[in-house]
Amino acid sequence: MSLSGLLVIDKPLGPTSHDVVGRLRRLLGVRRVGHAGTLDPLASGLLLVGVGRATRFIEYLVGLDKVYETVVRLGQATTTYDAEGEVTAESPVTATAADVAAALDAFRGPIRQRVPSYSAVKRDGQPLYKAARRGETLDLPEREVTIHALDVLAYEPPLLTLRVAVSSGTYIRSLAHDLGQALGCGGHVAGLRRTGVGRFTLADAVALDALTPENVAGYVLPAEAAVAHLARVAFDEAEAIALGYGQRPPAPIDAPPGDAAAFGADGRFLGVVAAVGGEWRARKMVSEAD
Repeated sequence: MSLSGLLVIDKPLGPTSHDVVGRLRRLLGVRRVGHAGTLDPLASGLLLVGVGRATRFIEYLVGLDKVYETVVRLGQATTTYDAEGEVTAESPVTATAADVAAALDAFRGPIRQRVPSYSAVKRDGQPLYKAARRGETLDLPEREVTIHALDVLAYEPPLLTLRVAVSSGTYIRSLAHDLGQALGCGGHVAGLRRTGVGRFTLADAVALDALTPENVAGYVLPAEAAVAHLARVAFDEAEAIALGYGQRPPAPIDAPPGDAAAFGADGRFLGVVAAVGGEWRARKMVSEAD
């Protein structure tokens, strides 16, 4: 059977997420490789990568909460909300630590956040960044996101280091920009490192540069690692066979809501199922033909 599973990568500064996928394809000799959440070239940290048939399960990782450490450069606003963009405004940084603490209060919890103009979010079928590069003025879409935690790690003006725990879809660049606006001096992301995705932390990761053709397979986790956050349901042999054939075994009244990770009586990972109308329905199964 071909290699299949999940790699937890510590991406360095520089390469794109697509670059990482290409490198892993070459190292593993496997064509089917995909990541579960883009990290910009100027960002480092956790990148979850599916390999082989396990790529079908990375969609269950995309919506997980994220944790970042970011350095915000106050006193400068940029076009891209990060250090790659052109400086559009500069102001002296007079905010005290108390001022920063007070400003951060407004960003905790559920908030409405406007996406950056330089982003891959699409409007009218095209990414926003393409219109931004043409100099077009856009009405940027807003989305509701949640800032679960927002802590100051260090403040040495003009640099402010934060640890941020957020819902999926949150733009740290927008947070830095909006915080700078709230402080009256502007701001942008000068450094960004993703330290957590769901239950995964940097302690689970392997540095990209540490991987070789000889050792990379040893770092591939089983496919079920991608759905470890889901409820776990066990099926006997007959039920497991039925699910594999697309049949729908009866589900108990107390079946967990939503998607669940299915396992056979022998502990073998079967895939993802859901209880609907009193029966189990296969969502994505390991045994499905590609």
